[in-house]
Parts: sequence; structure tokens; C-alpha cells
Amino acid sequence: MFEYLRHNLLPCPLKQLTGIDCPGCGMQRAIVELFDGNILLSLKYYPALIPIIFMLVFLFAHLRFDFKNGTIILKILFLLNGLLILTNYIVKLYNSQLL
Repeated sequence: MFEYLRHNLLPCPLKQLTGIDCPGCGMQRAIVELFDGNILLSLKYYPALIPIIFMLVFLFAHLRFDFKNGTIILKILFLLNGLLILTNYIVKLYNSQLL
């Protein structure tokens, strides 16, 4: 199943139009590698994937159990994930991996 996914990833519309990766490019490959057990390769493709998964698990747990400071923690997690995505994108731009 993972081989099928690996060879049938959805194309990025932004990359098709402009030739430049978007901030989310690499996430599909990272998901496939994570499901295949290649954690380090998954982190190489998209470093924010595992923190995003953690954040989503915490979000659903908070919705179910209504943690006392859950909304504050979620705001912090959203901010940190956004900063991680932005930092990764800037590093990609700096290293010219987008062109």
C-alpha cells in the first residue's frame, strides 16, 4: 500500500503553476515515510509533521476531556508549529532547494 502511495502523490498546485515549492511541500512524502517507519527520512522531508501530529492528538484529547489550560497550550502549539513551518521554508529558500 505504501508503494502505491509513494508513486501516486498529489501534485502541488503552486509548484505546478510557479515551479516553486509551497510551505507544505514534502508533507505527503513525509507521511508515507512515517507510515513506512522511516522517522528520520520523514523529518528530513517535512520537519513539522510529527509536531503537527502531536498537536492534533492534543487538540482532540482537549476536545474530549476539556483540559484546564488546554486552549493556552493549543495556542502555543499552533504558534510553535507555524514558526517551525516558516523556519523550514526559509531554510529551503536559503539553500535554493525550491528552485
